[in-house]
Amino acid sequence: MNCPIARYVPSRRYFSLALFAVGGALLAAWTGLRWAPAWIPAGAFLLSAIGVLILALRPAIEIHETHLQIGHRAIPWSDIRRLDQTGWNAPLAVYLTLGNDQRILLVYPGDFDAASSLLRHLRRYSREALLDGIPYRQFWGEAPAPERKQLSAPHYPLLRPEDEEEVERMFQRLKSVGRLDQRGSDEK
Repeated sequence: MNCPIARYVPSRRYFSLALFAVGGALLAAWTGLRWAPAWIPAGAFLLSAIGVLILALRPAIEIHETHLQIGHRAIPWSDIRRLDQTGWNAPLAVYLTLGNDQRILLVYPGDFDAASSLLRHLRRYSREALLDGIPYRQFWGEAPAPERKQLSAPHYPLLRPEDEEEVERMFQRLKSVGRLDQRGSDEK
């Protein structure tokens, strides 16, 4: 397998935040032993500790020339049909819509600069995708792809010029009279 162009791992700050949240949960639980309403912040601290720990344990995201690697899953760039950014920038949350209409929420828990760099890489390599609803070339301000002109089929003469003239005379007569034979129009 080829070497990644860029590798994005979760920020270590999320482990520290998870430890602080666990400490807050323990302190609130200890206080809850003496004062019952303190169990509410203990639960909130515990839920936030679990959420931040889940973010800290997200797999690394690698950018390759041919594909996007999220943990052990490889997604070819040509499979990405749509890339939609959510309102989250740090942690970065982006929806990827694949060719089989599967929608993936890509979450990258990193600092703002790393998240911006990842988003730029995702947008640059998703050449066949709509970027936030805008076609790739239009999003990056590139000129649209030149339209391929339909080449007309080559005309090879099938008849001699004299025969073409005879066919043209017959066609004109057919148009004017409605029949090609020499019989009169009163016979049926």
